Amino acid sequence: MTNSLSYSTQLAQQARVAATALANVTAGRKNAWLRRVADTLRDDATAIVAANAIDLDAGADSGLSPAMLDRLKLTPDSIDSLASAVGQIIALPDPVGEVIEGQRRPNGLYVSRVRVPLGVVFFIYESRPNVTIDAAALCVKSGNAVILRGGKEAIHSNRALQAVIEKTLVAEQLPQHAVQLVESTDREIVGHLLSLGNLIDVTIPRGGKSLIERVAREATMPVIKHFDGICHVFVDASADEKMAVEITVNSKCQRPGVCNAAETLLIHQAAAPKLWPQLAKELQSRGVELRCCPVSLAMISNGKPATDEDYATEYLDLILSVRIVESIDQAIEHIRRFGSAHTDAIVTNSVESAMKFEAEVDSAAVVINASTRFNDGGELGMGAEIGISTDRFHARGPCGLRELTSYKFVVRGEGQIRS
Repeated sequence: MTNSLSYSTQLAQQARVAATALANVTAGRKNAWLRRVADTLRDDATAIVAANAIDLDAGADSGLSPAMLDRLKLTPDSIDSLASAVGQIIALPDPVGEVIEGQRRPNGLYVSRVRVPLGVVFFIYESRPNVTIDAAALCVKSGNAVILRGGKEAIHSNRALQAVIEKTLVAEQLPQHAVQLVESTDREIVGHLLSLGNLIDVTIPRGGKSLIERVAREATMPVIKHFDGICHVFVDASADEKMAVEITVNSKCQRPGVCNAAETLLIHQAAAPKLWPQLAKELQSRGVELRCCPVSLAMISNGKPATDEDYATEYLDLILSVRIVESIDQAIEHIRRFGSAHTDAIVTNSVESAMKFEAEVDSAAVVINASTRFNDGGELGMGAEIGISTDRFHARGPCGLRELTSYKFVVRGEGQIRS
């Protein structure tokens, strides 16, 4: 225990020193590092894929689900895409130093609010090794030092990616501890790091509900949280049928193992008799298991009865809960009861229904006549993201560069004193 506490404290102390140094690094130097990271990822792709294969074999042996293995897998193409994503971060404006607003006071003082880094970020995540690069790139570009703690199922992959990060930091003469990977899978280290609120400014967990709950319970610093992605599509009475089918199928099937995939379909009773059998056929042809309320179950074949537990579940799989509702009010009440304030969509041709849904559904993203899959930093024009927050403070929705900054007041005077 003493060794793990000492190790954790050393990581945090090193990150604090690095964060101070990063605050003065220019956008040009940070972008030069990012370009080198992208180039090195492509150069080292063979070694990274080989390390990833060790994790995939171990994951298969330990019984990881196909969805989890898909999240874990790296290929030459996915590494090239990862390098391209780093290139996209280069193109984003550096938020550090941006003047948010400024005003001249009657006494001559000029008061401005200026973006500054958060400082030291402790980032905990599961499965997806590509997040190692995304998190490192976003944190360094926004002037933050980051401590990365990936899941044990991706340890070899993360070490290979960290090797890229370390040698490129040295090559570009940036603080060598700007990005540190927790090399051990010891769970005690997470607890120790969460206790170091005097050294770490914010923790960002990205993973299953039990991980988020543990971090929220133990952290001694602010936490930017992402709980379940229980996302809904509500098909209103006035919805265009073709649009409703396409949006629902895309929201559920385009990539079912991610947090912005739909988990529940709500259909207005006026639209259900004609639309639901057609939509069910499209979903079932793609392998989707349908768990239905009594009304929707009676309209189709091969469905299964739904329970309240189903409506409260983030499946991350080709399973969809379904309910026929009497009104938009009942749909909104269902979302309030079972949703997770992540992403909820309405398909409608009614301006009144769209406005009501927008006003009364309190989620990080409310989507009107489009797929839930668009709640993503890249799709919303923010570039890469470190996660999607379901909090209301300090950030909500996709967390990109700006969400990794805070601000400070800068007051410029010419000798003024307060009377």
